[in-house]
Amino acid sequence: MAQHPKGDFDLSRAVWQRAEGDTSESAVEVAFVDDLIGMRNSAEPDGPVLVFTQAEWDAFVAGAQDGEFDLD
Repeated sequence: MAQHPKGDFDLSRAVWQRAEGDTSESAVEVAFVDDLIGMRNSAEPDGPVLVFTQAEWDAFVAGAQDGEFDLD
């Protein structure tokens, strides 16, 4: 279990997902465990996991949909 200030992210219960059709070696993967969301690099499955609350995740997704992170 990964100890985190936002709560315990139980890695043993994580079901990692990536974008449909993404077969790259180094993809972003996410897992939803209880009320936390984990994000990792698939090339380093035993590496660090970023942990987000639902509110943080919702804000990130909304920002991405609004183009906040576009590199234009």
